[in-house]
Amino acid sequence: MVLAAIAARTKRIRLTSAVTVLSSDDPVRVFQQYATLDLLSNGRAEVMAGRGSFTESFPFFGFDLKDYNTLYAENLDLLLKLRAQNHITWKGRHRAPLTGQGVFPRPVQEPLPVWIAVGGTPESVVRAGTLGLPMVLAIIGGEPARFKPFTDLYKQVWREAGHDQQKFQLGIGSHGFIADTTEEAAELIYPRYAMQMGRIGRERGWGPVGRGQFDFEISPNGAMLLGDPETVAKKIIREHELFGFTRFSLQFSVGSVPHEKMLRCIELYATKVVPMVKAAIASS
Repeated sequence: MVLAAIAARTKRIRLTSAVTVLSSDDPVRVFQQYATLDLLSNGRAEVMAGRGSFTESFPFFGFDLKDYNTLYAENLDLLLKLRAQNHITWKGRHRAPLTGQGVFPRPVQEPLPVWIAVGGTPESVVRAGTLGLPMVLAIIGGEPARFKPFTDLYKQVWREAGHDQQKFQLGIGSHGFIADTTEEAAELIYPRYAMQMGRIGRERGWGPVGRGQFDFEISPNGAMLLGDPETVAKKIIREHELFGFTRFSLQFSVGSVPHEKMLRCIELYATKVVPMVKAAIASS
């Protein structure tokens, strides 16, 4: 498990997947894996539980896509009960019942953090707000402002459900890349992004990604956070003003890049972008 390897070499960073497709996974196995990771990392594991925008795993593991919604709701219910109880009695439609079995190991964190990963479906937003679970919204493609109704809905449902405002957590996740200059970042990433998204598009019936679309995505009005440190920092600050997020996640690159370029990207993010964003938010 990649996260376990990362846990062994780090001390402070949080450890989570981009998304765990809970609909087609076994909640018991998911809980045990992340509880083990939490123990290995001394309490740094988190679950990003999503329904899954990529659906290949459903037939692969013998599930019917007509059960897409009920599988997720049922598996999330079981996962939340597993983190709350050592021994559990539970029954659902899509997996064998539990009749008082103990589920181990238990994590360091009580409870193990579970985030709802959302790609822009109102039902998922409402579910997260109703359950009082932190939510991370993927902002990929188009203008970020078009996602604001989803974050406003989440805040509204959270308030109406009577959850503690001190525990409110909203995450934003985006694609991006950082280099010493915006030109370098664009020329490095465009061919890889076009190839990767083009391949996915052929599988799902999307059109090919052209340079015009890419240039819009990296423009001030686009959702991709790509460029030199100041350019990327300005876009993150603008999104904080728009959404009021409490966490920001940047997925570096879509497609592989040379290792030294990725290390430089991480270095620039940590030493340049993050300090600029924190200073701007602190003074606002």
